[in-house]
Amino acid sequence: MSHLMNADEPTRQALVALLPRLRRFARVLTGNLADADDVVQTSLEKAMLNWDQWQPGTRLDSWLFRIARNTWIDDRRRAHNRAGHNDINAMIDLAGDDGVALAEAGDAARKVRAAVDRLPPEQRDVVALVMLEEFSYRDAAEALEVPIGTVMSRLSRAKAALAKVLAMPEGMVQ
Repeated sequence: MSHLMNADEPTRQALVALLPRLRRFARVLTGNLADADDVVQTSLEKAMLNWDQWQPGTRLDSWLFRIARNTWIDDRRRAHNRAGHNDINAMIDLAGDDGVALAEAGDAARKVRAAVDRLPPEQRDVVALVMLEEFSYRDAAEALEVPIGTVMSRLSRAKAALAKVLAMPEGMVQ
């Protein structure tokens, strides 16, 4: 039984408005849209079933992103070899920009995407929240349930790794 029906209309609308961001976050976590959609669907089911656990006045996006991240971690634990990544062309239906134009925007986007995919999951989570979703360090720490210093150090290591990979000539990247 869904407790979401107990939510007021503005909260339900806020939840719906979060879906493109949640999908983009899940895309970064999973590396492909098919798995991202599964994570989003499962996360929304969990959110609806546990709606009474969300505290009005707190950040709905942090709560929902934490559910998505935990859902993905649980899924990875069940399927150790699920690591495939789709081509950037699979990003066509991301909210906001025209996927074809985005894909054609170039080599730089592909290289960045590949570099982010190479990051360890802990660093990729922080990159997704702070650099993509523009969470503050504090909000990212809350969403990931880690200390703020951990967010800062993971982000620092991720930026260094991304800079190193992106500075390499094509073909030198392993």
